[in-house]
Amino acid sequence: MSIFTKIINGEIPCYKVAETDDFLAFLDINPNAPGHTLCIPKKEVNKIFDLDQDTYAQLMEFSRNVALALRQEVTCQRIGMTVIGLEVPHVHVHLIPLRTMEDARFINKESLSPEAMQDIADRVLSRFEQS
Repeated sequence: MSIFTKIINGEIPCYKVAETDDFLAFLDINPNAPGHTLCIPKKEVNKIFDLDQDTYAQLMEFSRNVALALRQEVTCQRIGMTVIGLEVPHVHVHLIPLRTMEDARFINKESLSPEAMQDIADRVLSRFEQS
């Protein structure tokens, strides 16, 4: 069972920014930039191209809707999207608010207080639920 499945099951807390019956989005706890969000299917699948076609398309639509809410609540030039990483064997889409191209690199990390993380999560979740 992946750490993301444990988050889905409520065994590990997260800063939730969006949720549907099939998908969950939450803030990355080691963000490249404030608002860095992970979008995941609730069904545990290791690799994105192993998702069935419908789930893949729905994940992209969910990620788009999360990105639209995120860009209204986090100051940035644009929202970048990437699917990268080997550390968690569960499909995840990174949505990264980009202020500079350095925010797209996975070597520069931000340190945010739990209060700042919760504030971002609450604002984006509220915006997502309004859409």
